[in-house]
Amino acid sequence: MTDDAVTTHDAFHPGRVWLDTNGERIHAHGGSIFDEAGVYYWYGENKEFTRPGNGIRTWGVRCYRSTDLYNWEDLGLIIPPDEDDPTSPLHPARQLDRPHIAFNAATGTYVCWIKVMGGDVQLSTVLVADSFLGPYRIVHRDFRPLGMNAGDFDLVVHPTDGKGYYVFERVHSELVWADLTDDYTDVTGYYTTHFPLRQPPFVREAPAYFSRGGRHYLVTSGTTSYFPNPSEVAVADTYHGPWTTLGDVHPDDASRTSFRTQVSSVFRHPAKRDLYIALGDRWVPGLAADASNFEREFERMFDPDDPERDLVLPTVDTSVADYAWLPIRFDTGVPRIDWRDEWRLDEFEDVHPS
Repeated sequence: MTDDAVTTHDAFHPGRVWLDTNGERIHAHGGSIFDEAGVYYWYGENKEFTRPGNGIRTWGVRCYRSTDLYNWEDLGLIIPPDEDDPTSPLHPARQLDRPHIAFNAATGTYVCWIKVMGGDVQLSTVLVADSFLGPYRIVHRDFRPLGMNAGDFDLVVHPTDGKGYYVFERVHSELVWADLTDDYTDVTGYYTTHFPLRQPPFVREAPAYFSRGGRHYLVTSGTTSYFPNPSEVAVADTYHGPWTTLGDVHPDDASRTSFRTQVSSVFRHPAKRDLYIALGDRWVPGLAADASNFEREFERMFDPDDPERDLVLPTVDTSVADYAWLPIRFDTGVPRIDWRDEWRLDEFEDVHPS
């Protein structure tokens, strides 16, 4: 615990170190918010022990609780690491990434998907629980959805009929939108493909879905590992598309690095009118504000004719990664994200003003 026993916040300060109510750095990376009866749960990758060279990718899935989105109480690990089994998808060295949890109203269970990286193969594992806070048990382990290497993803649930979808990066080629089975623990086999692009850094990853006004939106990033690149937003009238690209969601960022962030998810505030919050990870907080060459460096890594294709980028210490939460504005229906050093929820109108 830090010297300050209690830490409180009354505003968002994107890019600054964000401490929980105990004064400790928050670790919920690649994260999402789950709203349950007015209580918010922020969960994601626990990177507290992930330092260069120690072999720890992710130390389980950590969760925090809040009623105001500013101040977060640490609830600990809702999915702890499996330290004893090196083959387990939950082992700290197995490279667990981007947990997403959806509630299945038909089964009354909470379903968590994770991706696990490893060499040339990226696998998926599914866990279920009877409570959001767990315990979670593995029900589908180390598989390739649709026979594909599945990278970054999002889970989407239709708000009225409960139908589930799984949108993921088919590694280094395209995005895939797949229907989930009724219990959300697998894919049915029906899918559509979108945004076919040639290799990193061009391939889209980190899909973050939201809907507004009956339309569907996806925010994605390019593939440059932990280094930032221009985000992109697309829109469709149906889940399976066709999807139309609307361009960089951060058009005023001259560095073309999405304000040095990667959007992990988009949260629609239930009590504010038209407030959508883009949850961004700043994986490399010490990166210079004008750093914008990572797309080219990653392009070289995948160029067989480049004599320096084995270029090694600077090592990243994700144990000190930060966050940048920013509101989304809509210009004639086009989502845009502006930088703000500070902002508050009371800047936005209540859904039901008193």
